[in-house]
Amino acid sequence: MRIALFVTCLADTLFPEAAKATVRLLERLGHEVVFPADQTCCGQMHVNTGYPDEALRLVRRHVRAFAPYEVVVAPSGSCVGSVRHQHAMVARRAGDERLAVRAEEVGRRTYELSELLVDVLGVTDVGAYYPHRVTYHPTCHSLRMLRVGDRPLRLLRAVRGLDLVELPQAEQCCGFGGTFAVKNADTSTAMLADKMRNVLANRADVCTAGDASCLMHIGGGLSRLRAGVRTVHLAEILAATGTVGTTRG
Repeated sequence: MRIALFVTCLADTLFPEAAKATVRLLERLGHEVVFPADQTCCGQMHVNTGYPDEALRLVRRHVRAFAPYEVVVAPSGSCVGSVRHQHAMVARRAGDERLAVRAEEVGRRTYELSELLVDVLGVTDVGAYYPHRVTYHPTCHSLRMLRVGDRPLRLLRAVRGLDLVELPQAEQCCGFGGTFAVKNADTSTAMLADKMRNVLANRADVCTAGDASCLMHIGGGLSRLRAGVRTVHLAEILAATGTVGTTRG
């Protein structure tokens, strides 16, 4: 299968290993991964902070970049959620029904990584090996907007050597929420403290998730605590075959 990689801003600028791991994993499974060079920010940040007119230009660019591809994948539930649930809305608000229809078409072909693997490629055992004690944080957008359910957990359970431990109160938000962490810093910090307490409670070596944004938030807090727990993107674990990938925290 020929799959287009939507790399996302955070992966491109701060967490490139998540994107690289996505490519390695899919190529190991026998698929061709292409990178549309015209892609840029999906516009989620603009929509969420009240700048739909600025987001419109990004939606047009995104649709133009990914319309030629039958399957698109991103290592981010947050950005996939924006493509599926915000792009057409932004276009219709601007009175551009043709763009809205095209955005919906692209959105239907765009998948978060675990969705692509389980639902489209029909695989849960990707041949990974990761000998660590791991806990999984289900990010808000993947859990509530995309409803990925237990797909990431099914993939993690099939990883050889991995000891998967349940995260207490897993469905609670970590407190990042993009600009929420900036506008409501005290509340965000309190939510992060709860999340870190639960991560540390099960004595995991690694906390994983499908969104680099949440891992950045959790990893930053754990680093300041010198807790010794790393944050690693789900794609990096699934791409590992014997050596530990780049980690954070």
